[in-house]
Amino acid sequence: VTLEFMYVDNATMQLIQNPSHFDVICTENLMGDILSDAASVLPGSLGLMPSASFGPPSEKNAGKSPFPGLHMYEPIGGSAPDIAGKNVANPIAQILSVAMMFRYSFGMQKEAETVEKAVYDTLKDGFRTADIAIPGKTPIGTSQLGEEISERIKRGSNTRSEQEILAQ
Repeated sequence: VTLEFMYVDNATMQLIQNPSHFDVICTENLMGDILSDAASVLPGSLGLMPSASFGPPSEKNAGKSPFPGLHMYEPIGGSAPDIAGKNVANPIAQILSVAMMFRYSFGMQKEAETVEKAVYDTLKDGFRTADIAIPGKTPIGTSQLGEEISERIKRGSNTRSEQEILAQ
């Protein structure tokens, strides 16, 4: 990883033009908010992007996790109070934030991968909220998408999907 320093306006432009140039972006919170909101155009929705704010290392948690300290995980879109209770929010960013927490705070790599694969499999199987719906397909609500992902987590997404089995 190469260390580069950039002003936030340049970093925003570089992030949009060439996102694969970046492996990790470290910044303070305000600039991170600007960059993460701008980056949301890359996958097409704020509802897909998890984030982590890592606190300073803590001696209390030393040796218990890969990144000891107090950390906060959240979707980059925040709580979206304007659509709260309407069953239209995309829950994927929240779910992927939990995968990040498993990986970075608890060192639970397998569990993080299971959550990530469940999200991937759910999308691959065509389940999507309105913000990322496939043209001509009926979108589903927050609750149903969460249930679809939950079912795949329970099955342990290491198993192949029904469609993959039938395709053989």
